[in-house]
Amino acid sequence: MADFCLVSRRMLDDEDHKLFRYYFLLGADWKLCSRQLKMDRGNFFHAIYRIERTLGRAFSEIEPYPLYPLDEYFGGTVRKNAGRALEADPAHTRHHLQVPLRLIA
Repeated sequence: MADFCLVSRRMLDDEDHKLFRYYFLLGADWKLCSRQLKMDRGNFFHAIYRIERTLGRAFSEIEPYPLYPLDEYFGGTVRKNAGRALEADPAHTRHHLQVPLRLIA
């Protein structure tokens, strides 16, 4: 996630980064962002598309490993209570017998 934020900061100017932070990182809707940044709807969405194009290219071209596609970069699924599920499973707490190996001489 740090790579994502650092690349975004380097690639965007101050105004675009402020819009990026409000809309993508903080999750504000377009009405709130456009009111906060004093933009009309058309200019707001043109700026969003410009940011997506700029960062999409930067994420796909970064070396040595691209950050694109983001779902694979951040990877995996997060499940709630994953640790508790293992503790509650009786098969997980069961002791397994270990069969000794015989060496043939």
